[in-house]
Order: sequence, then structure tokens, then C-alpha cells
Amino acid sequence: MRLEGAVALVTGGARRLGRALSLGLAEAGCDVFIHYRSSAEAADRTASEVRALGRRAATAAADLSLPEKIDDLFEAFDAAFGRLDILVNSAASFERTPFGEATVAEWDAAQALNLRAPFLMTQRAAVRMRAVPERIGSQGEPRAPGVIINMSDMAAIAAWKGFAPHGVSKAGLLHLTALTARELGAEVRANAIVPGPILPPPGATAEDAAWREKGRRVPLRRTGDPEYVAHAARFLAENDYVTGATIHVDGGEHLLTGGGT
Repeated sequence: MRLEGAVALVTGGARRLGRALSLGLAEAGCDVFIHYRSSAEAADRTASEVRALGRRAATAAADLSLPEKIDDLFEAFDAAFGRLDILVNSAASFERTPFGEATVAEWDAAQALNLRAPFLMTQRAAVRMRAVPERIGSQGEPRAPGVIINMSDMAAIAAWKGFAPHGVSKAGLLHLTALTARELGAEVRANAIVPGPILPPPGATAEDAAWREKGRRVPLRRTGDPEYVAHAARFLAENDYVTGATIHVDGGEHLLTGGGT
């Protein structure tokens, strides 16, 4: 897919890794619709940065754990842009939940936002991607497919203690990616990214000893940067012969037995 002039919808696209994905796609030539839940000021700042790159931007708030709000989000998207080429499912919760104490409400909340929402977003995105009359692929061929990019994390790969609802939801997202690629075939490609130690936890900095030690434990012996993930997203959007794939952007962390918390 040629990214110049393409339109991307990025959920959770206002802050942290989502912001890097929004800006990375804008730098590649995409117009960007930025979803957020409550970070209105951050969404406006990110949208301003997208526009400073010469691309169009719009924002909308929605609680994606509520199916009706997903419909509202797409109404706002349709009003802002006339086509959809790329969906990045980045919005997620990340809650520590002791295995023996996890409640039904906590389980359902993790699945609703981290798994059900990407599924419903994909359903609605696919309808719009199929409606685009023609695309030109990166090699000049007609009809490159639309693209879904799902953001998982290392909890989907390693059995992290204390994160059962979250880990199951993110593992399910990887399987959903494969199913989407199979179901939608040549019309819509679907791939996933699994970041590793890319951003320090909220409230921490890159200079914190615990964060630096986390980097030293992975095979590349350093932490990463959100730009690495943005590069992976651009690759998956551009390469018309990749679907059903999972790319690890983690310094090799997935190679460690028991790697994780």
C-alpha cells in the first residue's frame, strides 16, 4: 500500500505508544484519525503535531469497552474522512490482577477492551475498507488490501504471574489477528506487533535503574524506543504480501524462557 494520502484510524492514538504510531504514520504520508478515551488535551496536541507534518487530523473520544460507543466513533470518523485504509488497534488496559482474586468484573473488563473492542473495530473497519473502489499497491499493482494492525504485548507470549485476565485477552488478540487474516483474505490484511521494553511504565523514566536493568536482560541488552514500533507499523502497512504475521519489537525478549514479570 502506498501510504501517501492513505487514511489511518489509531485507537488510543493520543499518548505514549499510540502517539508514536499516529505520528509515524503521518510522517509516512497518512492522514490520521486519533481516538482517545479521556486524554482530550493529549489528543489535541498529537493532532496538532500531525497537521504540522502536513497531514489532516481529527480526534474523537469513546469508551471502546461499550459496543455502542464504537458505533459512535465510526460515525465521527465517517464525518471526518471519506475512506479508511489502515486501522491500528492500540487502545488497551493493563491491569495487574492476582490469579486467585480476579473477579468476574475484572475478567470481563479486560476482555471487553483488549479483545472484543478490536474485533468490533475490525468488523466495522472491514466494511469501509471494502468500500474503497481501488487502491494502488506499493509496486504499482491495483487493489492493495486494507490493513489491520493489532497491538499485543509480551503478556500474550509469556505466562506472567498476576496478569491472567490481561494476558489471556492479549493472547486472544494474536489469534484474532490470524483469524482476521484468514477470513478477510485478499481484501483486508491483518497483522500484529508485540512490543517489548519500549516505554518505561507511567511515572518512571528511562534513567530509572529498574528500567535500565530490564533492558540489560534482553538479548540486545538495551531498551527500545517507540519509533521502532512505528517503523514496524509502517512496514506492515506498506508490504502487500504480509498477512497473519506477528512481529516482535522487543530486543529479543520473546526468546527468553519465562521472560516477563
